[in-house]
Amino acid sequence: MLEKKVRMMPLDQIEIRDGFWKEYMELVRCHVIPYQWEALNDRIEGAEPSHCMQNFRVAAGLQEGKFEGMVFQDSDAYKWLEAVAYSLMWHPDEELEATADGAIDVIAAAQRPDGYLDTYYILNGLEKRFTNLTDNHELYCLGHMVEAAVAYYKATGKRKFLDTAAGYVNCVYEHIGIGEGKKPGYPGHEVAEMALVGLYEITKDPRHLALAKYFIDQRGQQPLYFAKEREENQNSWYWHDSYFQYQYYQAGLPVREQEKAQGHAVRAVYLYTGMAEVASATEDAELFAACERLWKNITEKQMYVTGAIGASEYGESFTFDYDLPNDTVYAETCAAIGLIFFARRMFEITKDSRYADVMERALFNGVISGMSLDGKRFFYVNPLEAVPEASEKDYRKRHVKVERQKWFGCACCPPNVARLLSSIGGYAYECSERELYMNLFIGGDMKAVLDGKENRIHVETRYPWDGEVRIRIENESDSAFAYAIRVPGWCDDFRVKVNGEVVEAERKKGYVSLDRVWKNGDEIQVTMAMPVVLVAANPRVREDIGKVAVMRGPVVYCLEEVDNGGQLQELYLREHPEFEVAYEPELLKGVVTLTTQGLRLSEENWGEETLYRPYSGRTFTEQTLKFIPYYAWTNRKVGEMLVWVRI
Repeated sequence: MLEKKVRMMPLDQIEIRDGFWKEYMELVRCHVIPYQWEALNDRIEGAEPSHCMQNFRVAAGLQEGKFEGMVFQDSDAYKWLEAVAYSLMWHPDEELEATADGAIDVIAAAQRPDGYLDTYYILNGLEKRFTNLTDNHELYCLGHMVEAAVAYYKATGKRKFLDTAAGYVNCVYEHIGIGEGKKPGYPGHEVAEMALVGLYEITKDPRHLALAKYFIDQRGQQPLYFAKEREENQNSWYWHDSYFQYQYYQAGLPVREQEKAQGHAVRAVYLYTGMAEVASATEDAELFAACERLWKNITEKQMYVTGAIGASEYGESFTFDYDLPNDTVYAETCAAIGLIFFARRMFEITKDSRYADVMERALFNGVISGMSLDGKRFFYVNPLEAVPEASEKDYRKRHVKVERQKWFGCACCPPNVARLLSSIGGYAYECSERELYMNLFIGGDMKAVLDGKENRIHVETRYPWDGEVRIRIENESDSAFAYAIRVPGWCDDFRVKVNGEVVEAERKKGYVSLDRVWKNGDEIQVTMAMPVVLVAANPRVREDIGKVAVMRGPVVYCLEEVDNGGQLQELYLREHPEFEVAYEPELLKGVVTLTTQGLRLSEENWGEETLYRPYSGRTFTEQTLKFIPYYAWTNRKVGEMLVWVRI
């Protein structure tokens, strides 16, 4: 059975008090969401203009103008509204809700009588709509609109945005599909697939699930719709001479026949997330087997140690197995977020911790690296090795920035980060009628109806800096349910006590499930040893031969020039290094740093005039090496950065 076994706990039932994640959530609520609203309205000095809300106002007839920005500009507003919705769930804010209502009013005013709503075509000619599904992102914008509308309805109970989104979905249903007068197309940039399943769960309108299933089933079928569309409408096609051709869109083959993650990385994991949703909703075992195959290929052969995906700047894409360059990497923030979406759906169907392990890895490393610690600057690309001069002067590395940017003309990543972090509690805690799963170790207070009774659970932890987690049950009456705790894949020494007594509970799919009658005041203590670990890559990863990455718990570490001097490629770890582990509360908003005695390759007797000479052995000088969490790099001073270190 492929039905979801657990679901996200409602965010209004989770009060995050965690020292690590609460600050991120408040940063998003107090700074990022207001900042992004200013950006969407082109009020950030020195930042690239968005034109986003301006396009909606022009389309609604509220001001004069023309369409400006990217063809998918509408989606930035939708992702912002989704982040707002999640924030309102755990922190009601009348002023913010009023601002969001105002934005929704403008969006709804732009809708055409038949439900259509895409400002690019409203302003450039409705006769051209649905003529370039391959590249012009109508259905991508639809997907983000639906996701935002579903979240806003859950947060406020207001139907205006939900009805507006459903109206656009119904319009698409009438025009796209198999049948007389319909176009047998599907999204060029996926996201609608997963969004439509979420809409169906609220509306129970069979058209909404049917459209999601159709998008999945039709993709890649011959004759290929994208090729036919291009010929009929004389559309240009950027990828005509690329090696991946239509697989850039994951459309070169029917999805059930695909063996490897290929093409644009964000589109891919959005598609796979939608496939998992549809497989679950329709009990499609063949489709779910494809999801498992693609997951295995990504995580075993195409994922960076940080949980980032998408190795190539060309097409923001996957390339081939074990191709994981560190200095020309793309590793888009959105791609790591999409991998988390995929992981959560797969976990909900299987209750298998290997999905939550990847979710945690991507979250602590590949995602939060995309935002500065003050929430005002963002990375689109997340390298594992950076040299400022190379980014400035090497054309192949022009996409690799060594400073986060205020905003982007293509600004998909900042609102994506905001919506994920605003909803992080629902990724940490999921439940069924009598089970509560702790996927991520995040402190706070939860209310959950289990065994038909309301239970309150209090969690305290200093994770990821400390492996101690304390859980206290605070229910009014005895309650029988299972509290399932993930044993992280990185942890070899994991212990559980209940009321001070060691519990030898069986691990099932990576979880210790404590199934018992819980009384008020019962306490669970989880202890995870957190040694510093040197991680090696498969030798087929050419770039990482003879190197290691440093991890402690779920956190990947890096060297920065500000701590270790320049020319980081000259630094070596000893074969069996001993690390000093220290929490530095004043550094980078409080982090654990790792210090060890290492080596620097000596430059003596070389001189600037000597480029090559006969090899006569290596000489080294002693040097103290200081590692900081990768996610926090370039928050102090611009300089070199390195994750994979020679040993």
